[in-house]
Amino acid sequence: MQHKIYPLINNSLSEIKENILAALAYFDMFNYPLTRAEIYLFLKKKYNYAFFDDALKCMLNSGIIYQFAQFYTLKNDHYLVVRRNEGNKKAAELIKIAGVVGDLLIKFPYVRGIAISGSLSKNFADEYSDIDLFIITEKNRLWIARTILHCFKKLTFLVKKEQLFCMNYFIDLEQLEIIEKNIYTAIEVGTLIPLQGDIVFQKFYAANSWISEFTPNKNMRIATAKPVKSSFFKIFVEYLLNRSSGNFIDNILLKITASRWRKKTIHKKLNSHGILLGMQTDKHFAKPDPVNFQNKLLAKYEKKVSLLLREYENSLAQ
Repeated sequence: MQHKIYPLINNSLSEIKENILAALAYFDMFNYPLTRAEIYLFLKKKYNYAFFDDALKCMLNSGIIYQFAQFYTLKNDHYLVVRRNEGNKKAAELIKIAGVVGDLLIKFPYVRGIAISGSLSKNFADEYSDIDLFIITEKNRLWIARTILHCFKKLTFLVKKEQLFCMNYFIDLEQLEIIEKNIYTAIEVGTLIPLQGDIVFQKFYAANSWISEFTPNKNMRIATAKPVKSSFFKIFVEYLLNRSSGNFIDNILLKITASRWRKKTIHKKLNSHGILLGMQTDKHFAKPDPVNFQNKLLAKYEKKVSLLLREYENSLAQ
């Protein structure tokens, strides 16, 4: 499904102001104010810094956006800044724990790269937050890797630590490029925090250079990733499965998992957050699809941006 973003109303609204509004609007959907540097990172185009600062000051003076300390927002609500500061502190704690989790999971068979994703990768967490992980596996072994990891996760329920191991999104080295290309996926890819697999993530970012079409000012993080280290368990299992039997097992696990998830969706089973379960499956990826979340968010975003631009244009006409 294609989405047109950043629609132009007419020349009365300069392009840079439109892009500032669009950047703030995206994160406003999550009640997350941005710093000046963050706004610049998520602009659709590159601009001269002085030009950007002038546009930002003009919008502040016109009452189009609001500033609280170093944060900018579309809402005149100081609590959003309080919420962000608290969320940033909680995120710092969870990111440290995620590093330990990454050190453990990289020892599992066919795991080649691990990154933090979701809200935690945007430096936000609350008491309900999980550690969402983005996993890259060896090519054609995604379903073996995923099955072993999720068997391990079942054990974490015994000690009530399952929220630390939310392995939601898997891809393999055969297909590193993210198929959906839009503002949502660009921001999700661009904000990943790699934990393990420095060389693998270099390849991943090279395969997804398209995100610069949406966020040309955002640099990818590589330095946070450690080189992959093996373990005896990892080497032994991969030795056993690095033959035709491994291909057969991987294909069987794909079919079994896809069937189980279809049944969960049909029976309208909910996750721990009360959201209808869903997952898209393929030989080279496994990704969550809770009630067509991505398309709904993009539609909401487009509507929000269009409304903001219309309101701003009306204010100029008065």
